[in-house]
This record gives sequence, C-alpha cells and structure tokens, in this order.
Amino acid sequence: MHGPQPLKGREVQLAGRPNGELRAGDFRIVEVPVREPGPGEVLVRNTWTSVDPGLRLRLAERAPAGYFAPFGLHASMDGIMTVGEVVESRADGFAAGDAVWHASGWRDYAVVAAGVPALGGLGTLTRLDTDRAPAQRYLGPLGGMGLTAYAGLFDVAELRAGDVVWVSAAAGAVGSLAAQFAKLRGHRVIGSAGSDEKVAYLLDELGLDAAFNHRAGPVSELLREAAPDGIDVYFDCVGGDHLEAALGALRRFGRVALCGAVSQYGRASSGPANLFQATANELTLRGFRGSGHIDRMREMQRTVAGWLRDGRLRYRETIVDGLERAPEAMARMLAGDTIGKTLVRIA
Repeated sequence: MHGPQPLKGREVQLAGRPNGELRAGDFRIVEVPVREPGPGEVLVRNTWTSVDPGLRLRLAERAPAGYFAPFGLHASMDGIMTVGEVVESRADGFAAGDAVWHASGWRDYAVVAAGVPALGGLGTLTRLDTDRAPAQRYLGPLGGMGLTAYAGLFDVAELRAGDVVWVSAAAGAVGSLAAQFAKLRGHRVIGSAGSDEKVAYLLDELGLDAAFNHRAGPVSELLREAAPDGIDVYFDCVGGDHLEAALGALRRFGRVALCGAVSQYGRASSGPANLFQATANELTLRGFRGSGHIDRMREMQRTVAGWLRDGRLRYRETIVDGLERAPEAMARMLAGDTIGKTLVRIA
C-alpha cells in the first residue's frame, strides 16, 4: 500500500541577477517538496506576501553593507514578510488555524521555527489578532510599514510642534502612512509622487495640504512652490534629486529621516551636490530601518489600529493575484505603477 503523498508547493526563485529593469526571465517558479515540521516548528500555508522596494537591493550579487543579505540564485527567497495560517504545529504557543506572520514569503508553504529572529526581529513568527484587523493589514499599517513610518517620524525625525513636513513617494506603502501620521498630529504636510493620479489621491483622499508630481519639473522648484517658506522635516523614500531638493529647502535645525532611496535601486547612484547645506543650516540626516525600532511595535499597533477603526487613517492596497505574479508585482511597484501597499494574494 502507498502512504499519503508528500506535500508539495510552489516557490519563486531568482534565476538571474537583473540588470536594470526586472524581466520575467530573472525569476522562475518551481515546485518543491514541503517537509513536515520538526520540534519547535510550524507548517504555514501562506495567504498573502509582501512586495517592497528594498527587495530590489537584494536581487544584486552584493547588497549594501549592513543590509539584509542578497537572495541566492535558484534557492528559496528567505526574508520576505508574509502572513498565513498554521496547518500543523509542533511549537508551544501556536496551534493549527492560527493566523501568523513570518519572513518566508514568495512560496505556498513554509516551515518556520518559532522564536528564531528574522529580518532583524521584525519577521520572527508571531500570532496575529485578526479581530483587530484582517491578516494582510499586518503586512502594511500594522506591521513593518507602519513601524517604519511611525519610528521614522516620531523617533528619527523627532517631529515637533509646528514642523512643516515633506514626504516623498507619499502614495507608497510607507510614505502614505508617514504623511497621514504627521497630518493626524496636526502638521502641515506636503507629499510628492510620480503621477497626477497619485497627486489627486494625496490631496483628495489623504487630505494633504499640498502635493506635486515630481515628473512635472525640477523637484527643487516644485518643492519651493509647495513650501515657499521651507520645511522642517523631510521623510525620504526616494533619495537622489529629492534629497538634494530637501537640503535646499530645510530650515535651520531641520531633520531628514532617510528611509529609502528607490530612485537609486538597480541604477548608478548619485548623491546630492549641496550636502554642505547640512553644515550651513545645522541639519540632522539620520538613516534608519524599521527593524531597529521593534520596541515601538505594540505602541504603534495600538495607535494605528485606533486610527483605522475610527476611519481617520486611509489605506489603499494594490493587490496582485497569484504567487507566480510576484515578480510582475515588484516590477510594477518599482516602475511607480502601484498605489499604497503592494501585496500578492497567494490563496
């Protein structure tokens, strides 16, 4: 007699290192056996997986020093945030049917060890309160995206009363949250994005005070029109000419939270030509990663869940259906063809 058939699942693997824009041939979908969980492990059926700009850095042969490791070729792409449902548990504190997050995304199934840190602690296997919000919200406002926006504004940029704030990529997953968090705390907020449709979203749906399409002219001039008296805080998701524009607009003792530099990912990088403005105006430029502020997660979740529940925080998702379309979703996001958080619905 034959025993039960072993479980199999699909996963996305990196087939080749992209040169410039992503191509379908840079990835492959393979069917792999799924082993049974051992002691201290759980088997998770993944339902939603994240698509983030920073993943582009990990497609290169070498990632920036100190950042998360590059993805290997023809191997599981470990270190991508995902939510799913526990199918089988051999770990204390987890039971079949639990909704969880972990960092073994871009695949149908994952065997995850409980208590083992991933993504700087952000992706450690964690049970989710789905009474508070649907599971996929924990890949957005109630997870790493929310934590990055929250810590970036309140800890890194040290948002103060009266600050005028500019957020770049303000229609994206993190930027849309940072811009709204600043508005909810009573600040004048300027947002920038890459299309007129996104600018309308920032003004009409998110309620920002001013917004501009950075493709409509020199960023420094567009920013000057939106903030003629200057800014105090710049939440930087773009880098390059946006950071240069911010350095020219920041008032004395202004602060920059360096969250990302999507304009540089997969391209030759270029720094601002006016960096001396940081000295002249006694500015603070501070890089950070959300995973460095795990201690703020519970506070952020309580606060943001309340804003969501009260309808004070708007959050849009761009959903792509099918695991096999995860590379397409990444390419669309990097090209600026998505609004809000980009997610892949696996099942």
